[in-house]
Amino acid sequence: MTFRFHVHKGDEVEVISGSQKGRKGKVLEIKTDSSRALIEGVNMIKRHIRPTQDNPKGGVMEREGTIHISNLRLVNRPKSSRTEKKSKAKTKEAKGKK
Repeated sequence: MTFRFHVHKGDEVEVISGSQKGRKGKVLEIKTDSSRALIEGVNMIKRHIRPTQDNPKGGVMEREGTIHISNLRLVNRPKSSRTEKKSKAKTKEAKGKK
């Protein structure tokens, strides 16, 4: 089942309820299967990392946790690059000969 959400990747949003209420950030990723989103700098969680060859020291890493889509309000949506491409294509057709 596909869902359509009011926020998209790259949008600036504000958390409207929960422990992170009032915090703002940019949407990094949308998880459609669970209706949740990763917001830059919001809901930070600590993960304990096992030592590996890439990270020989291991340790504790902080990263963003997910927040349910219903707890987010859209603050600012940047102009989409898709609409810019469409408008440029239309202007080129108008100038050229057929």
